[in-house]
Formats: sequence, structure tokens, C-alpha cells
Amino acid sequence: MSSAIRIHEIGGPEVLKWEEVTVGEPGAGEVRLRHGAVGLNFIDVYFRTGVYGANVPFTPGLEASGVVEALGEGVSDLRVGDRVAYAAPPAGAYCEERLMPADRLVKVPDGVSDEVAAAMMLKGMTAQYLLRQTYRVKAGDTILFHAAAGGVGLIACQWAKHLGATVIGTVGSDEKAELAAAHGCDHPIVYTRENVVERVKSITGGEGVPVVYDSVGKDTFMDSLDCLRPLGSMVIFGQSSGPVPPLDVGVLAAKGSLFLTRPTLMTYTAKRADLVAMADELFKVVEAGDVKLEINQRFPLREAADAHRALEARQTTGSTILTV
Repeated sequence: MSSAIRIHEIGGPEVLKWEEVTVGEPGAGEVRLRHGAVGLNFIDVYFRTGVYGANVPFTPGLEASGVVEALGEGVSDLRVGDRVAYAAPPAGAYCEERLMPADRLVKVPDGVSDEVAAAMMLKGMTAQYLLRQTYRVKAGDTILFHAAAGGVGLIACQWAKHLGATVIGTVGSDEKAELAAAHGCDHPIVYTRENVVERVKSITGGEGVPVVYDSVGKDTFMDSLDCLRPLGSMVIFGQSSGPVPPLDVGVLAAKGSLFLTRPTLMTYTAKRADLVAMADELFKVVEAGDVKLEINQRFPLREAADAHRALEARQTTGSTILTV
């Protein structure tokens, strides 16, 4: 038998239960995977707590790496034994084995380990679309990235620095400020004691930044708008502090004809060709050493509840993986 984390009711970390499950044979267009490592992401908390709807019971998780064990009918571009990774629906990554649509998988290069692959896919491709597509960062830009010491933040800071940008990042402690600075963040702001808007305006000579990347949501949203220069882009891609309250869009006009977008990785990777291109670019910057993955926490998969507690308490930095 195989085992998985199952959720039978919406709630706190305690609803994550380790249970035996049956994994069948792959259907048309599917493969059966044996996981090597599973990525932990805040979106998993959103599903567990009901922020994002899911029918119970279900297995959470959208990111993992593993080895192909069996092929369903019509799968022609993968082979048994291939190392693959994914960051895509359907949910179900918190398990030892699973079935997965073949067109959501990408092959993992030899130079990337299972753990790094599991840690990089969702966060790394999120950084890719944010920096390379939603607002295309270029040399000479000064950007603001909230939660700069988090999983996406550490990747994004390095990648933006590689692109020639000056990076301002917010963090919650001096220790996290040091970590962000070591990964390309030129100006870490400790938001617990510093005024973020004032510091951003000081760093930019009063001009503000062309883009803010915000995964925090409610607690940072209005300050983020005030950090933007006229015609700036507000990119909100998460809500770890809670959802942003309803907004009078006239505020965007009053603050300088601002742009506001709420992108998701699933939209950017909906087409197979886009998924592969984004993953290829991510693998290249990682293999070249321009972006280094920081796996700072490891939990056994069966102890996923402890991992969720640490994540929600903001006790994690960089990436966290669940070991299988």
C-alpha cells in the first residue's frame, strides 16, 4: 500500500491525516509517479483552510518531483524511469505515489536534484512569470518585493539582481534581512520597525518604484500602492495576511494612474508550450548558478501538520520540502 496526507474537513493543521491509499493504473494521458520530494507552499494552506474551495476528502499539494513508474495510453514523450517535476493541478502532491496528467510534467535535468526540483517548481516559475512576463524587469529598474526572505522572495531577489535590477525587499526580522541581502536584495526593510513607504521613497529619491510584487495582501496593499511611481504596476499574487478589502478603483487614478493585476501561475502555464518554456528558463538560471535554491526546512511527509504550523507562524525562510 501507498500512503498520503488526507483532509476530511476544512480546518487547522490538525486536519492533515496520514493514511493508506490505493493508487490505480494510469488512464489515457496519465502517468503514475513515485515521489522523491514534495514542495510546501502557502497555497496549500489556502486549500486546507477553505480560502480556495476543494471537495473533501482530498490530498493537498501542487508541487513535487519524482520518477515515472507507469505510462497510460497515448503518453509518448515520457518513459518509465524519467525524472520529472510539476507545479500544477490537480491537487494531490502530499503522497508517496500518485497519478498525474502527463502534459503537466516537465523533465528534470541531470544537474538538478529531486529535492531542488521539488523546491523550485512552483516558487521558481512564479518568479519567472512575475519578473519576465507580468512586469518585465530590465536593467536599471528598482523594484519592491514583499516577503523577500520567503521561498518566492529569495528566488526573485536573485533573479532580479541577475537581470540588472536594484531590489528593495521587506522582511520581518534582522535575521531575515541578512538572508535576503545575501541573495540579491540591495535594500532589506524590516517592516516591524521601519516605515516601508518612507524607506522606498528615500531609496528612490522620492520617485517610487515601477512595480511592487506583493504576496502578503491585506496588511501591505495600501502601502504598496503608495510605493509606486505614476503609471506603476501593483502585482498582488498572494494574501498570506488575508484578502484585500474591496477597493474603489478611483484610488488607482488618484495615486497616479496605476495598474493593478492579480495573476496566477496556472493561467501562465495553461498551455503546454508555455509551461515547458518557463520551466526551461528556470532550469537554466538554476543550473548556471544565477539562482540558488535555499532549502532551509525539511519535514517528513507524514509530519506535514508541523510544516504547516511553521509556515503559518512565519518561522520558515526560503523553501521547505516534505521528504518522502
